Amino acid sequence: MTTDLLVHVGGPLGGLGLAVLAVGPARAARLGGLAAWTLGLLLLVPSLVPSGQGAVVAAGIVAAVAVAVPLAVLVRRRPWSLALLVLAAVPVRIPIKVGDESATLLVPLYALVVGTALALAWSLWRDEPRSRELGRVALPLGVFVAWLGLSAAWTGDPTKGAVELFFFILPFALLTVALARLPWSDVGVDRLGLLLLGMGVLFALVGIGQWAARDIFWNNKVVAGNAYASIFRVNSLFWDPSIYGRFLVVTILACVAVLLFARFRRLDWPLVAAVAVLWVGLFFSYSQSSFVALLAGLAVAAVLAWGRSAVVVVATLVVAVGVYGLVSPQLEKVRRDLTASSEKRVNRATRGRFVLVRNALEITGEHPAVGVGVGGLERAYRRHGDLPESVKVPASHNTPVTVLAETGVPGLAFFVWLVAAGLLAAGRATLRAAGRVQLLAAVAILGLVAIAVHSLFYNAFLEDPMAWALLAFAALAAGATSARKVSG
Repeated sequence: MTTDLLVHVGGPLGGLGLAVLAVGPARAARLGGLAAWTLGLLLLVPSLVPSGQGAVVAAGIVAAVAVAVPLAVLVRRRPWSLALLVLAAVPVRIPIKVGDESATLLVPLYALVVGTALALAWSLWRDEPRSRELGRVALPLGVFVAWLGLSAAWTGDPTKGAVELFFFILPFALLTVALARLPWSDVGVDRLGLLLLGMGVLFALVGIGQWAARDIFWNNKVVAGNAYASIFRVNSLFWDPSIYGRFLVVTILACVAVLLFARFRRLDWPLVAAVAVLWVGLFFSYSQSSFVALLAGLAVAAVLAWGRSAVVVVATLVVAVGVYGLVSPQLEKVRRDLTASSEKRVNRATRGRFVLVRNALEITGEHPAVGVGVGGLERAYRRHGDLPESVKVPASHNTPVTVLAETGVPGLAFFVWLVAAGLLAAGRATLRAAGRVQLLAAVAILGLVAIAVHSLFYNAFLEDPMAWALLAFAALAAGATSARKVSG
């Protein structure tokens, strides 16, 4: 059996298994779904093994399982340690060989996923039966992941499809289910918030230090870009400046949520000081997508906190940004290119994204019902036509467009359904709950809005474990809200 055939079988098996785990009502069905998820992942492994590195990969799997066992015990005894460990592992990306290519992947997080799977299996087997911990998020999550897995059956690039499913979709979806099962804990929420703030401030200080010293870690591409640019971008301890910027945006919005919804007045000024440090760190990332995401999150925060009266604030903010875009001398060239009739100039103003998105939509038009399969866009793009001169790797840089091209109209509908379900769950809990429940819900909705907007310019929604965790926290807050109403 070839590795491509294993992907065609393993992808659908893993996706359907996760769907049963998320939606299944009975203990036996959910255990069966977890077993199918595990088998699906194992079937994807052969396509990811570099040539001649089978023994190394096998040793890595054994090491991961050895680390996962104590992690499973820890998660079993102290459930909220899972949330803390997931957050701590978010920035840790390690360059490894996948197939015949190199990639920077969240290696420590994968060991945690294995430990979580073991703890989840034990919990399903021994504890009181539970189902649909994700509430209204369960069905869209299950349907979307199942459809992504099914698309591996017809993907035009099985290896990249296996990478997407093995390293991102299937493990992060499992973490979403596990995080939604956490027993409610005000202390757990506090510790998670303190860890997020501490990490954000640390990363911001490192980024500011990089800018002052003109020194970049890890990423030679950023080093080369800075050598020929009038600005100096920093990446802190992350691989990519945009990922670094997105993390700081979520942290800033979490601080804003505390300032607006929590009653910790003694922390107001320390939080304001922390936000100032975070903003300076964000500024030196020069991530335009992160700034747009921050503005979107702040607009939603204003609406949640002040209701209709916030419309004036949001409108003023939009007008201010628009005026800045019209008069700023730094954006004069971009304005000229965008208003020009030449497609080449418009594409230059958007750094090649205009043509990339347009061609991805053309590829969608050729396969509207099912797309080119998960991971198949790059190969389909190379067959479609020539790349713009400024683009070396074909990608839409836009998550909805990528989902549409790879999984068709149904896939995009399922993706929108999932994000909308998470936002609605978090929004209702923000308006109806109080205390830490309201705070976690507010952080979830603001973070989801920010990452969703960021994904319109940087295709990384499905590859970001924070997005999946925020979906889980939205469901967790919604469940806590319902439980407190029933008990009250």
